[in-house]
Amino acid sequence: MKSSSGFTVFLAIVVSLGGFLFGFDAGIISGVMNFAKPYFQLTDWQEASIVSAPTMAAMFSMLVAGRLSDSVGRKILLLVVAFLYALSAIWSAYAGSYETLYIARVIGGVAFGAALVIAPTFISEISSAKSRGKLVSIQQLNIVLGFFAAFLCNAYLNHLNNQPDNSLTDETVWRWMLGVEFLPAILYFILLFFVPRSPRWLYVNGKVEEAKSVLVKLHGEKMAIEETADIQRSIDELKSIKKPKIWELFSRSLKYILLIGIAVGILQQITGINAIYFYATTIFKLTGIGTNAAFSSGVWLSLSSVVFTLVAMALIDRVGRRPLLLVGIGGIALSMLICAYSFNQATYTLTAEGTAQLSGLNTEALSPYLGQTFEDDVSFKSAIKSALGETAYNKHQGDILEKAISMNAMLAIVGIFGFVACFAFSLGPVMWVMLSELYPNRFRGLAIGFIGFINGFSSWLITQIFPWELTNIGNAGTFFIFGLIALIGFFLFLKILPETKGKSLEEIEKQYTRG
Repeated sequence: MKSSSGFTVFLAIVVSLGGFLFGFDAGIISGVMNFAKPYFQLTDWQEASIVSAPTMAAMFSMLVAGRLSDSVGRKILLLVVAFLYALSAIWSAYAGSYETLYIARVIGGVAFGAALVIAPTFISEISSAKSRGKLVSIQQLNIVLGFFAAFLCNAYLNHLNNQPDNSLTDETVWRWMLGVEFLPAILYFILLFFVPRSPRWLYVNGKVEEAKSVLVKLHGEKMAIEETADIQRSIDELKSIKKPKIWELFSRSLKYILLIGIAVGILQQITGINAIYFYATTIFKLTGIGTNAAFSSGVWLSLSSVVFTLVAMALIDRVGRRPLLLVGIGGIALSMLICAYSFNQATYTLTAEGTAQLSGLNTEALSPYLGQTFEDDVSFKSAIKSALGETAYNKHQGDILEKAISMNAMLAIVGIFGFVACFAFSLGPVMWVMLSELYPNRFRGLAIGFIGFINGFSSWLITQIFPWELTNIGNAGTFFIFGLIALIGFFLFLKILPETKGKSLEEIEKQYTRG
């Protein structure tokens, strides 16, 4: 029989597998678009809409998921989530047009949003104060493991696609990339049947004996009695109070913790994490290292996320939430500014020798630009696109840049890796931990859903405009904006961020709720 602590860890891992699927989808799309964009002849805006479709749907899903889970229960909604993940994977793999692929990705986004809200809520409700930070961080660990698995899958399928005796082609390889997600989605669905209902939800809904039984399984007899008393006390205080309305979140008593939640939710996304992940292969190709090396670099990038998420899990209940966030955001700002500096120094020159090595292109169309040096990527890409056409350039972008660019690629790559590492031990896991802790029982589902909506909107906005930024503002300008935002966020959080380490949910409620 599992120990109570082992059982709790098992449940946290299973429930947060929705995070794994989110990470897998976000990672896999960075490889998919290298083939799907020229296949469907997508514009930058259409590419962005395919990539950002899940985050667009997720922001609305987050808005209602918390409240819906308060009504029907966390477990039932998670089962629906797993089913939608599986449906999205199959539909995406068989998509025959831009429109059908978009709809399939929207369905996945509904699942993503609900999972990202419900999992940390459920985990916080089965955890003790001592272990809550570490257990909620399993959600972020699963997200980055999903990224890692996706980039491994992308690199492997891209390798197979390059083999002359393999049945995969540029027209089919992206379908396999999308369809593989069906396997972990089905596993998630099956494992959820081994998950009990949330004890706090059971208490709120009058199922006291079942709640006590679950708490004993989770924490043992002694701690279960203490948890029961805390929960019962909280529920007794709320018996005479009606279910919260969304406008009540803006009441004076919740103003401080709502401000913290909104600030963390926005900053997590507008520093550019999903732009980096969703377009990782494209970004690496912009450094001129080539298409195959870009796929391989994605694997190492996602592995660094796993490593530094484990660092966060080891430290979050020791050093606290505030130090991790401040150090991480400072590192994010520095890393993005390093990227901006590196790309700002780049120049682009096509030579006759380099152009001769480009296959599958009308190289004669490039002859007017041979020997001409471009001082920025915007003018270079514009010139080459006008010569070759949008579709041809998108299909061969990695090879063209590899032959033309002159820059310190390693410096840019160090900046990208530094950004992901700093995010992985700070904004990634700490945001969800703090959101699961800051709000009173009565408001928790509603508040996390509301902030999740804002977080999702921020993510959608960044991923939607990122290709446009690269085309019109350029690589250096885009990364400079991300770095500047992170720097502003650092000084803001230095002033307003609280510490919730080692406190029960009820203690946090008393300390940070005014009145």
